[in-house]
Amino acid sequence: MSFANTAILVTGDGLGQGDAALRHKLAASYFRTLFEGGDLPRAILFYADGVKLVTGTSPCLEELKALATAGVPLIICRTCLDFYGLIDEVAVGEIGNMMRIVEAQGEADKVITI
Repeated sequence: MSFANTAILVTGDGLGQGDAALRHKLAASYFRTLFEGGDLPRAILFYADGVKLVTGTSPCLEELKALATAGVPLIICRTCLDFYGLIDEVAVGEIGNMMRIVEAQGEADKVITI
């Protein structure tokens, strides 16, 4: 399997539906494994509660910074950031809009929601 032309859509504050600490731990592990595997996605897109993962208090900030440094675009929904009052808290990624997110999805062969 290749992630080369895959967009990953992050809509939650962590992975899964369990306890917040577990969701956060799983998200950090997922992004770290993705980075270490070297098969990087075309883009990672954040909206809804997912935007909370790109802030300075994110439990997976270092993993997301590593992916961004490796050239993976991290595109964040401005409307969602505004809704949660987090626009000034973004620590990694590109603040975009829904058009930018839809374009990134359309450019990918596959979109995976985590």
